[in-house]
Amino acid sequence: MSNNNQTNLIHWADMTADRIIKQIGDKDEYVVASGITPSGTVHFGNFREVITTDLVARGLRARGKKVRFIFSWDDYDTFRKVPANLPKQDELKKYMFQPIVDTPDPYEEHESYAAHHEHSFESQLAKVGVQVEPIYQAKKYRAGDYKAQIKHALNSRDKIRDILNQYRSTPYGDEYYPISVYCEKNKTDETTILSWDGEKMIKYRHNPTGYEGEIDLETTSLVKLPWRVDWPMRWAFEKVDFEPGGKDHSSQGGSYTTAKEIVKIFDWKTPVYLQYDFVSIKGLGGKMSSSKGNLVTVNDVLKVYEPEMIRWIFASYKTNVDFAVSFDLDVLKTYEDYDRQERLAFGVEEGNEKKVAMAKRVLELSQIGEMPATCPIQPSFRHLCNVLQINDGDISKAREAYASEIKNDRDERRFKERSECALYWLENNAPEDFKFAINKEKPSIEISDDAKNYIAKLNDYLSANWDSIDSDTALHEKMYEIMHSLELNPADVFSPIYQLLISREKGPKLAGFIRTIGKERVLNLLS
Repeated sequence: MSNNNQTNLIHWADMTADRIIKQIGDKDEYVVASGITPSGTVHFGNFREVITTDLVARGLRARGKKVRFIFSWDDYDTFRKVPANLPKQDELKKYMFQPIVDTPDPYEEHESYAAHHEHSFESQLAKVGVQVEPIYQAKKYRAGDYKAQIKHALNSRDKIRDILNQYRSTPYGDEYYPISVYCEKNKTDETTILSWDGEKMIKYRHNPTGYEGEIDLETTSLVKLPWRVDWPMRWAFEKVDFEPGGKDHSSQGGSYTTAKEIVKIFDWKTPVYLQYDFVSIKGLGGKMSSSKGNLVTVNDVLKVYEPEMIRWIFASYKTNVDFAVSFDLDVLKTYEDYDRQERLAFGVEEGNEKKVAMAKRVLELSQIGEMPATCPIQPSFRHLCNVLQINDGDISKAREAYASEIKNDRDERRFKERSECALYWLENNAPEDFKFAINKEKPSIEISDDAKNYIAKLNDYLSANWDSIDSDTALHEKMYEIMHSLELNPADVFSPIYQLLISREKGPKLAGFIRTIGKERVLNLLS
């Protein structure tokens, strides 16, 4: 299954990896970076940055390169807004404008608000095969790791101000300082910098109270660089070679535009950059926001899609294309598309050379562990939904229908994960007309004499020949043969059969449905 990734540059992750090597030069280790502010629940839209970085890291490793994937938690940022989806709203409001890392966890599970969201997202990343080296920025700032960089920024404030002013409608004046200060008395960053002596002393005023203080840069941990300066500073500090950015950062005059200039002040170069577009959830639409609380997380998507499928969805789109992940009926199409690409990759289905090569590479990038030696079992999601409903949601009973196809541990995992996804989708997202339950007893309904006659003949045929019916097609043809012999149409007989079986006017394709339900229950309901 392996590609010669040195020569076959067919996927954007490999092309980007190649660009990094060419632009940066050959190195013992490349540093790729991503990061998020844990201002609230980390949503699925944030995941695009992380998976983009991970896919590029895999592209580098495929070229035999060592990669350090750092993930910065900007938990020394200020707590600016209480997300609508969190408990203890009034308690959280008391910590507005204080460091996120000092805000308590409203769920009382972790040492802080920041730690709660960090731990949650890191555990979700592990489920989809993303391994990162987390860097907690509050620890870095409080350990004094950035003191020299802060001092350098303060002594370069005119240069930084002039860079920022090129893109500001209201330019900064002499009052500008490239830092924010958390008040030592009131703990918030609602402060104005009054002076910097060029060496170590900073004077500031706490705006709401008028309190004025003076702190020593050498001993304080209350000073932080703002995002537009902090980002390029960390590029230099960590020697970053690649980092993607969202469309909001990438627009002209955005933080990437200014970071490209400010990084030179810190004596480093701009990392190779890749813009990514937004992701939405079909049915909700729009851009997800942690602070607004209209969120879908990686865990939520894992309830409907297998882990490899989530990676596959992102690997299938170029980064500058926005797309929606479906929770509605298009879930069926997504599974069908994935299965088709998997068959192409394993040579189970034929395709042109370019499509097969791309299918292979995307599938390789989608793996959580090792690439399977053979194509795993592919229970059709649509059919699996029917089998599970026929078996009242019992996965172990549903497995009996697929027992002959399950050959190894990978097949077992595929069947279990896909079955769990199907059950969740049926319960929470499937259209009502997709759901059904097999009747326990024969319902009392009015049926025409023609339909009764047809059902009786079909029941006799099924009773006598059930074990010899070898395919859905064979039963389908026999059902039509009986129908034509009685000069009836499908509309005359199919609806009553569905009503007897599931108390609905229509349902899954009838021949296969009857065979899947099983002889005993079908004969009992049609007798």
